[in-house]
This record gives sequence, C-alpha cells and structure tokens, in this order.
Amino acid sequence: MKLYIQDVTLRDGMHAIGHQYTKEQIETIALALDAAKVDAIEISHGDGLTGGSFNYGFGANTDWEWLEGIAEKLTHAKLTTLLLPGIGTIHDLQKARDLGVESVRIATHSTEADISAQHIEAAKKMGMDVGGFLMLSHMTEPKKLAEQAKLMESYGADCVYVTDSAGALLMDGVADRIKAFKDVLKDTTAVGIHCHQNLSLGVANTIVAMQHGATRLDASLAGMGAGAGNCPLEPLIAVLNKMGAEHNADLYQLMDAADDLVRPLLQRPVQVDRETLSLGYAGVYSSFLLHSERAAKKYGLKSHEILEEVGRRKMVGGQEDMIIDVALDMMKNNG
Repeated sequence: MKLYIQDVTLRDGMHAIGHQYTKEQIETIALALDAAKVDAIEISHGDGLTGGSFNYGFGANTDWEWLEGIAEKLTHAKLTTLLLPGIGTIHDLQKARDLGVESVRIATHSTEADISAQHIEAAKKMGMDVGGFLMLSHMTEPKKLAEQAKLMESYGADCVYVTDSAGALLMDGVADRIKAFKDVLKDTTAVGIHCHQNLSLGVANTIVAMQHGATRLDASLAGMGAGAGNCPLEPLIAVLNKMGAEHNADLYQLMDAADDLVRPLLQRPVQVDRETLSLGYAGVYSSFLLHSERAAKKYGLKSHEILEEVGRRKMVGGQEDMIIDVALDMMKNNG
C-alpha cells in the first residue's frame, strides 16, 4: 500500500517559533510542500484550532487568517488541521471546513477518547476525512490504548494515531502499540504514527510503525516541532526511498524547502539538547519546553530540572499553566 505522508511543519512546527509564522511564510511553505507531493498539510496554532491564548501562547495570526486562501492553491495535498475538544469547537471546525479544510485530526489524551465523539461525528457529517489522535501514547499500555482507538473508530474515525507527544517511546513500545491497534481495528481503518525526536528516535520509530502496519506517517521539514521536534521529513523520505517504500514525496524538493525556507526562521535550534532530552527521558509533553524555559529564566531555576519535576507529577497536555506552580514549589523547597 502506498504510504500517506502528512506534514506538520505548519502546526506542530508552530511550537518551535512560539506560533509566529506570518501568513506569507505559511503560504510559501505550504506551496513548497505541495510541489514536493506530500499528501496532507496540517495548518493551525500548535495547540489546534483557536489554541491561541494566554495559556498556550498567542499566534501572530488567527487560524482563519493562516488557513484562508491556501486550499485553492494546492494541487496535490489535502489541507488539514487539528482540533482539541475543550479548546476548539464544532463551530470552529465548520469555519475551517468553509475555508477548504478537507481533513482533521481530533486530539485527546491517550485515555480520553470518549470526549472526541461529538467532534468526530460532526466532522464526518461535514464530509471530512477524520483522524483520531491519542496524545501522550507512552502513558497508556498497548491494550488499553487500542481500546481507546476502537472508541474513536466507533465514532467514525477513518484513521487512529499512536501519538508520541513526549518522544518517550522506544521502538518496542511503538511496535506493541501498532500491533495492538491492528488486532482490534477494522481493516478499513488506517493506523497512523506521530513521533517526536526527544530521544533521537523519530525516524526509527516511524519506520518501525510502518513495518507493523501504519500507513499514515507524520513528519515535518527540518523536524520543525515541539521539544526536539517531530520526525524530520527529509531523512524519513530518504530512508523510505532506500527501503523501496511507495510514496509520492520528492526528497530533493523537501531538502530544499527545509534548508531554504524553514531553518532560517529558527531562533532556538530544534535539536536534542539538555532540555529536550529531558522531555523524552521524563516522558513530558513536548510543547512544555518553551513554557519551562521561560519559567526557569524568571525564577532562576534550571529548565531541565523543572521538566523532570513535571514528569514526576505526570502532567499532561493542557496543564501548561501549572508549570509556574511547579517552579514556585521548587523555589520554596530550594530555599
């Protein structure tokens, strides 16, 4: 089966630059990805539709401004977006649909698939391709995660993803979760994989997932994404080419886009370093990185120590505001 390559440079990549892509940058990168024949291009605030807020960080533009006018310029790729129930609403989803969005991933914590039911069902009624996105999948053992995937399938999801938001899974952990999905999902339901680089396993884990039946693979130009970034698109495609895997993407056009369009935008390198390695090692949500670095600077602490404490507390996506509480507790204990 031909692989489906979904690019997340313009959604997860938002985290790496504080959600500050300009409208012009969005369009330029989207058109380069389309020319390189990726199958889907995801655009929204890093935390999904209407994620721009004091808690998550305000974007340079609204989601609607970023999305407007893109769909009609794409010749190959589907325009896609992300929605987290509790942040985005069905009304927001309809607004995105009206702007030409054909596909959406509905994202929940790995044990909370039940809160996705209304949004998945609504998206299907709008005629959209719908993915279920089980975040922080490392926190839920394979059988239980597969039960959550089955719930999303029952609501109408066309695909369900193992989403390694912390970049904490090892290869066996990925394989076990994909196999568990394949054991319970219908043959007509696709399985997807979304990896982060915090343990430098993004490409390896994506390939392992593919070898066990995942056909929708997430990646981003130059690895652009939260934490140490996502599975980097160019090396992933290079590896797939060397394996003889069937896909549509053009390696050399993607290499040009990564170097010429994306890397020049970075103020903080997207790489495995002390802080981002701490994310993967402690199993912490990758988008906590910049929040922890700001708290560390404000309170005179070490950001990797904040991240390790966040990991001990098993905090999950949506609890970014509690990072300040962690920092204040650490100051009190250090004092």
